[in-house]
Amino acid sequence: MTSLADERTGFALRPRYASANIRTWIGFKQFMAMAEEAVLCWFRERGLGPQALYHDHGLGLSIVDSSVQLPAVLEIDDEVRARVGPAGPGRFRVVFEAAGNRVLRGRTTVALVREQEPARACPDELAPLVGPAAAESDRPAEPDPAAFSWDWTARYFHCQFSDRVQHGAYVAALEETVDRFLAERGLGVPRLLAERGWIPVVSRARVRLLGDAHMGETVRTTFAVTDFVKDRAFDGVMDCWTLGAGRAPRLVATASILHGYAVSRGPGAGTLATLDPDTLAALAPGAPR
Repeated sequence: MTSLADERTGFALRPRYASANIRTWIGFKQFMAMAEEAVLCWFRERGLGPQALYHDHGLGLSIVDSSVQLPAVLEIDDEVRARVGPAGPGRFRVVFEAAGNRVLRGRTTVALVREQEPARACPDELAPLVGPAAAESDRPAEPDPAAFSWDWTARYFHCQFSDRVQHGAYVAALEETVDRFLAERGLGVPRLLAERGWIPVVSRARVRLLGDAHMGETVRTTFAVTDFVKDRAFDGVMDCWTLGAGRAPRLVATASILHGYAVSRGPGAGTLATLDPDTLAALAPGAPR
């Protein structure tokens, strides 16, 4: 087993075909999934893949925090060269390059959660990573009743190790929540694509676990716009809460996103769209639904 302090370059990854939803461009959800895959490759190369950790050491590898900056476009046939390096106990720097461009800079944090009795003790170097999947949040546990929200059930395909909702499920929830929010504000993707040739583009995103949600629980997801970057993009925040009969809501995940639009056709294809006053007004907090 190589040292956990080593950096590894040269992981080769490709985006999944299902992630090319508009033209041949790749969306932020796939970037975050590939960043997770790069970190898993780092563990596997050391003989510590999720399967070995679980069966040999009784540990569940969980992504608990992931943030990405996306400075350039990634397309479906691009090969990504990933570089992963430790940045502290359980924390990793991730860099992607493709077609001569740096397309991702990110940070990913991993926790090793005790899932079952181990067949043998884990290596000493892993000890600082062993603990709860996420520290419980100290934020007030009450969703804003005025915020945009929708509920979903944590089903088995959202979970890992037969119980806990995994990080990737919240990444998918962030994508869906923004889509639902935009549709409610009259800015649905089909309409803007047909009328203006605009498609959503994300240049920064972060998804962080704050507690455990379990299979079968109801998750209430809220979203609000918090700021505008001139007339080119908006910042938004998603929070996820578990709801239970006779129990106060628990905040289990939070996310932030910097979202704008790209022009998908014509001579301006690939450039950022300017948000006109009507669009800014529709996105603004407190705008009529």
